[in-house]
Amino acid sequence: MVRYLVVLLALVCTAATAQQTAPPAKADTGWKHSLVSGLTLTQVAFTDWASGGDNALAYSVTADGKSVDEEPTSNWTTAYKFAFGQTRLGSQGLRKTDDLIDLSTVFTYKLGVLINPYASASLKTQFAKGYLYDAAGNGTEVSQFFDPAFLTQSVGVGYQPTPEVKTRLGAGLREVVTNQFTQYANDPSATDIKKVSVDGGLESVTNVDFKLDDNVMFSTQLELFAPFKTMDQIVVRDLTTITGKINKYMTTIFSLQLINERRISPLTQVKESIAVGLSYTVF
Repeated sequence: MVRYLVVLLALVCTAATAQQTAPPAKADTGWKHSLVSGLTLTQVAFTDWASGGDNALAYSVTADGKSVDEEPTSNWTTAYKFAFGQTRLGSQGLRKTDDLIDLSTVFTYKLGVLINPYASASLKTQFAKGYLYDAAGNGTEVSQFFDPAFLTQSVGVGYQPTPEVKTRLGAGLREVVTNQFTQYANDPSATDIKKVSVDGGLESVTNVDFKLDDNVMFSTQLELFAPFKTMDQIVVRDLTTITGKINKYMTTIFSLQLINERRISPLTQVKESIAVGLSYTVF
């Protein structure tokens, strides 16, 4: 991973040096906003059902938006993703299955065709309390709103070889903010417990978006952060989605999320979901 960051930085710097300054291309300027919301709902109920089964209820609400200010010499893109879902199986009561607040903003100054400097900031947290459940069904609270919250700020250079592929590499700060659940901000072996951790390091973010078919969209975002103090412990976050549009209002979504952060868990965290539900483009 460290070699990836070093090689990518070298390639970007070489390309930036070799690139000849070109006059900014004409663009459709001004702010443009988009917002797509979704709802999935599953419900099963049994009464005197001889072959057995449990009542079940599950729902998920999502919102995925973007605001873009395209100017001849700059681009300012702000993206926001929200998701919340719960499920009830039998008499277990409602349990959270999805919870996401993901905000990011990137300001890019256009120097030429491919290589451009940028400044960015992002925030990741959740809406509600999170629990871990044991075999008996007892829940232990392990998180809540803004506890933890992950914030990142960086500056660097961005590279866009094609309209479908964007990557950027820069130096930045990453803060982990906690209140009660300080395990997210501390190394497991730490004796000095702190509620906020701040790390300087290298950040790389790569986005790939392209159509597999007329109604099928593939999207992935790979985020890497290598702290200067522990370059061998790179924080990896990857979110891949495949969205298939059935008709104007119905969509099926496959989602795979990977998180590798040794401070939180020695194992790679994996979350996979498949949902079919209503999707509506607000604007």
